[in-house]
Amino acid sequence: MLQKIVDLALFELVGVKQGSFLGNYLSFFLYDSIKIIFLLFIMISALGFLRTYISEKKLKSWLVKRNRLLAHFSAATIGAITPFCSCSGIPMFISFIRAGVPIGVSFSFIITSPLINEYLVVLMLGLFGWKITAVYVFFGMLMGIVCGMILGKMNLKRLIVKDMKMKAECACATNYKNLKQRVMFGLNEAIIIVKKLWFWVLIGVGVGALIHNVIPTETINSLVSKGGYFTVPIVTLLGVPMYGGCAGILPIAAALFDKGVPLGTALAFMMAVSALSLPEAIMLKRVMKTKLILIFFGIVTAAIILTGYLLNFLEKFLV
Repeated sequence: MLQKIVDLALFELVGVKQGSFLGNYLSFFLYDSIKIIFLLFIMISALGFLRTYISEKKLKSWLVKRNRLLAHFSAATIGAITPFCSCSGIPMFISFIRAGVPIGVSFSFIITSPLINEYLVVLMLGLFGWKITAVYVFFGMLMGIVCGMILGKMNLKRLIVKDMKMKAECACATNYKNLKQRVMFGLNEAIIIVKKLWFWVLIGVGVGALIHNVIPTETINSLVSKGGYFTVPIVTLLGVPMYGGCAGILPIAAALFDKGVPLGTALAFMMAVSALSLPEAIMLKRVMKTKLILIFFGIVTAAIILTGYLLNFLEKFLV
């Protein structure tokens, strides 16, 4: 329905020539942009509303007192349902460390948080279908749990900076008196996050539209084939220094996949860009020593490469 409305407005009302490069580009760009931003707002509002029923203190108690495996799973789950906001990512990671949460469990949170979130799942359902989405979520959770457990076994607490100057407490631990306040919290959080993401969503969709309409399938296949067996590590290492959220990178990964790039290769690039970045390393320098940052980045990079190969192998069963 949305695609028909976009095409009607574009080709009938505005007068853009249907079938032209500009027409195809704008149709792809407008449809995906509207769909992504609308889904972002709806899903973040709903998750923000649900999160008002769970206090940060309760989250911490779950992670400290539980069985270690269950604690890693819980931390990864919290990361998966926590959207990009002031209550997620590094500030929350610091809060966990200060609360006495084991370092490996805290890493399970910070690894999973950028890889999986509510809007990514919704967007993947629309772009890749439920099978690929379900497998991606499974591997994203598995990556957070396993990498967190490995880091937890390495006696790395000594590499955490004792004087952590960044603010650790979450600002949304509020007592809500009625349903309206909870609903308003979800709506306000959606507005704040969408304001931060909309530009990057448009950039990502714009690049995805270019890939979709400009680059011939033969060119993509040629570039991937030249990389051979090492294509997955190459795209992963290229993605690590870059900075972007899944919402912006996902359309690019989908466009690459549509052009014939293997599933695992396209998703490995997306995971590398969203999970690791130079800005993140700079922020983490305030919290941990350089050696720990390198260990963390190295283990997660290796996990992304392995996941890329596994997804390439499973592609024939998912498509």
